[in-house]
Amino acid sequence: MRYIVSDIHGCYAQYLALLEKIHFSDEDELFVLGDVVDRGPEPIKVLQDMMKRPNVIFILGNHDFVMYSLMKTLAVEITEENYDKQLTTDIMRDYNLWLSDGGRVTAEQFRELDPLEMADILDYIAGASLYEVIEHNGKEYRLVHAGISDFAPDKGLEEYELYNFLEERADYSKRYYPQDNIFLVTGHTPTVFINGWGKPEVYRKHGHIALDCACVSGGKLAAFCVETEEVIYVDGM
Repeated sequence: MRYIVSDIHGCYAQYLALLEKIHFSDEDELFVLGDVVDRGPEPIKVLQDMMKRPNVIFILGNHDFVMYSLMKTLAVEITEENYDKQLTTDIMRDYNLWLSDGGRVTAEQFRELDPLEMADILDYIAGASLYEVIEHNGKEYRLVHAGISDFAPDKGLEEYELYNFLEERADYSKRYYPQDNIFLVTGHTPTVFINGWGKPEVYRKHGHIALDCACVSGGKLAAFCVETEEVIYVDGM
């Protein structure tokens, strides 16, 4: 079976509980739509577990990208020779913004790792996908973290750049692809904030499957099964 989840945000206990509930095995695949880190209590543990599983496919989220960008710079040893390049005003501003947006727990736990563990995590994030496409029974699921900026329905996913996938919130009131067998599968926007929906459950309308059910803020962690189209939930924090 193939399952899709999003926005785990450091909720390690809920992540493990969901894997147990779906009876996740080596024969299954799990697609994670980004925002693995920040806000929740154990982001590094979630990443380290994903790294050990070759059947987990990681799609980059904006929080993961910010973590990577800053930690790649700040994990370098600061010396008298390089401090002016490593600790610029822009870098420190971005670092403080990240801390205030839920990055503090990620930064603290990352700093507790040894240099090899740090390098392994940064390499793993650097190797994350920007999108994935799954096909089943004549249906096509296009997986991204957020919406797609500068979107055009006839434009292939491979034609977009990194920035197109990370921040834009999907417009859930409109169908992106005219074909009724193509579904845009996203996270990033908690479903409680989708107009006319307002509940921490997976949203499935207008060719969308929105999976961020606000696990880290009292909602749920959801998994969508491609083969059965079933949604499985565990309670969030």
